[in-house]
Amino acid sequence: MLSTYQYPEYAYVPPAALKAGGTEKRPAVVIGAGPVGLTAALDLAAHGVPVVVLDDNNTVSIGSRAVCYAKRALEVWDRLGCAGPMVDKGVRWKIGKVFRDEDLVYQFDLLPEPDHKMPAFINLQQYYLEETLVDRAQALGELVDLRWKNRVTALDSRDDGVTLTVETPDGPYTLEADWVIACDGAKSDVRGMIGARFDGQAFNDRFLIADVVMKADFPTERWFWFDPPFHRNQSVLLHKQADDVWRIDFQLGWDADPEEEKKPEKVLPRLKAMLGEDTDFELEWVSVYQFNCRRMDKFRHGRLFFAGDAAHQVSPFGARGANSGVQDTDNLAWKLGLVVAGKAPESLLDTYDDERVLAADDNLLNSTRSTDFITPKSAISRAFRDATLDLARDLPFARGLVNSGRLSLPTPYVGSRLNTPDRDAFQGRMAPGCPAADAPLTVDGRDSWLLDHLGGCFTLLYFSPDGTVPEALTAFEQDPVPVKVLAVGTPRIADAKGVVTQRYDGRPGTLYLIRPDQYVAARFRAFDPRLVRIALDTACGKG
Repeated sequence: MLSTYQYPEYAYVPPAALKAGGTEKRPAVVIGAGPVGLTAALDLAAHGVPVVVLDDNNTVSIGSRAVCYAKRALEVWDRLGCAGPMVDKGVRWKIGKVFRDEDLVYQFDLLPEPDHKMPAFINLQQYYLEETLVDRAQALGELVDLRWKNRVTALDSRDDGVTLTVETPDGPYTLEADWVIACDGAKSDVRGMIGARFDGQAFNDRFLIADVVMKADFPTERWFWFDPPFHRNQSVLLHKQADDVWRIDFQLGWDADPEEEKKPEKVLPRLKAMLGEDTDFELEWVSVYQFNCRRMDKFRHGRLFFAGDAAHQVSPFGARGANSGVQDTDNLAWKLGLVVAGKAPESLLDTYDDERVLAADDNLLNSTRSTDFITPKSAISRAFRDATLDLARDLPFARGLVNSGRLSLPTPYVGSRLNTPDRDAFQGRMAPGCPAADAPLTVDGRDSWLLDHLGGCFTLLYFSPDGTVPEALTAFEQDPVPVKVLAVGTPRIADAKGVVTQRYDGRPGTLYLIRPDQYVAARFRAFDPRLVRIALDTACGKG
């Protein structure tokens, strides 16, 4: 098969512990150098925590694998300094279209409002994304120690840390870590080592992925067909990726033989039926997959944490796998950073379990519903699905019932114990527990974005009524917990388009407390130092 991508090979370097013959001790270790593990490492480093990353390979993922990355994940990577190359290389899109047979049933827009820095989605082969993350990690020097061909073969988890046995081409060594994050995928060896359950539902259906290199005039949109004329009684999904590579998913049914279906003599007729006999294309990558929807009971096990597919697995419909894994690390890293620095109690880390198990259940629910709609398992379910598609052509209410994959959105933590409930009346979506919405700003006379100034530490977003900032408010910047003040409506920072004020219902005097992961923790109609102190302590797990 044609391969347009040259896979990098990263150098294996014998760890110093092999030569010294002793046990190495580190504050944090991440297991797995996929998108989730690399993001975890970058985020820990951003919070001042040196991290070792262990991976049993020495290159990026083979094949395009995950390709759809949502706005929230891009915002996380932007905060970590590496979204630019991804967005530049990837294919931006926000429109999805759903067809039945040859007819358009309806279309949707994933970002209907303007004035956001990041696009709704990009499509980018996972190997490009991982290479960008590796480049960023290497640029951080000693803060991120990437160790290739280092495979964890055993672990001992205790109250005061985790001891890892690591196998290398030169033999084993022992690595002691205060904290460990397992990001080693759906078949997680680490999860097996502790005997944790991974329960859920397996779906008896198979899908063929074909990455096709071709010049085509399809728009950069997500197209999904139910019962198309070129693949009767099944579904098909089409996406464009970088380098004129097109991702095509064919539903095969449970009786399909995975090894047979991957053979060119089986794949090429399907593609020609869809694209036309005269279309010039080449295969880059082919795979057949079955999917599961399941999760661990809990994601924190003492000083060992699980993130991404190691913690939860969903079907690919909705692009909720890698995107939710990135949000796992976004939630965990700042909390671990505060605990390591002695600025928050260890109990803060329990809220990782609270908030990300909630998010996993949200993703599992949406993923399962999508899968049930796409692959109905009974005559009644199929009749409902087909009737919904018939009605959706003409009736708007039915379009909301069509489910070709509810695409990834961040889960609000509305019931989190880190939130301070509203005391005042507010309009709009920026309630405690919700991710902060982006908006344009003017800073020192230059165009900027709100999210460029949020995240990494706590932020007090203040809507100044008179162009000044109270001294008692700026005093919070001297707090032991890192806090900064962002005052809109001052000579330095202007809401040039009025969008920040509109999205945050920012009447004069309004104050928001934003968490380091860019989630709203509290909001008030007027600045009261006592209430801000209580909200900050609550958001740090001290409440």
